[in-house]
Amino acid sequence: MRGSTFSIRSRVVVALAILLFVPGFVSSLHSGVGGAQDNAGETIDDVAKEGCLCHNGAPENSVQIILDDVPYGWNAGETYTLKLQIIGGPAATGTYTAGFAMRTSAGVLSGDEVQNWEDDATTLTHTEASAAEADRMWTITWQAPETGSGSVNFWITGNSVNGDQLNNAGGEEDQWNQLLFSLQEGSDSTTALGTRTLFAGDGNVSPPEPDHHGVDLHHMGAKLRAHWLGLLGFGAVIVVIIFAGLMLRYSFSTSYSGRTNQLRLRYKLMRRGDQ
Repeated sequence: MRGSTFSIRSRVVVALAILLFVPGFVSSLHSGVGGAQDNAGETIDDVAKEGCLCHNGAPENSVQIILDDVPYGWNAGETYTLKLQIIGGPAATGTYTAGFAMRTSAGVLSGDEVQNWEDDATTLTHTEASAAEADRMWTITWQAPETGSGSVNFWITGNSVNGDQLNNAGGEEDQWNQLLFSLQEGSDSTTALGTRTLFAGDGNVSPPEPDHHGVDLHHMGAKLRAHWLGLLGFGAVIVVIIFAGLMLRYSFSTSYSGRTNQLRLRYKLMRRGDQ
């Protein structure tokens, strides 16, 4: 019995030692992050506001944080669907690619493959499943607060990671950036403006490489038919021009040595008429 108790205690001590000496595994929160976090003995009050300091000590402007379909002003109680995407940073060589922490000063945040941090409706973060998506994109919904709430502030920290599930101990492998903005309470004029795209970063976005080059002719459909019809039409015009040239050359030239006897007789009669 004592041996069994000692064995259990030994396993607990070893597990705690591993957690203490390998902090990267503790800090790599692919299942979501938000609120206050510990970073090498120092407390981060809010990841969304202060950044992913556990992964890197400073933001990287080559990482683009893009938020699409943002209104110019909010209307009370209306729900807005936004698209958040992270572009840039290291190539993901492991399972996980990116994550984010978001906070708003008013309203309710929700969405697909996301979660509220500690059930706080003003915060939002990724899930373990969405952190493994290659496109580093999330669909977010925000329900605006009641009339008279004034300007609403938003804080978004996006983290682009290499997928090794480590915090890199302050290294440069993982990179993050922040998007901060405010929305005024809207009116009919702001509603008429529609939506816009907000982003943070240097704007140096490279399009993804195509999976293959060229177009399969079997998939061109109507475009392929129009292409061939255009070529046939062009060819028909060329044939008509050549035919007209031959007709002019053979039918009306009086000096062409290869004209027929019938044409010679016609020209002779025409010349007699002139006399």
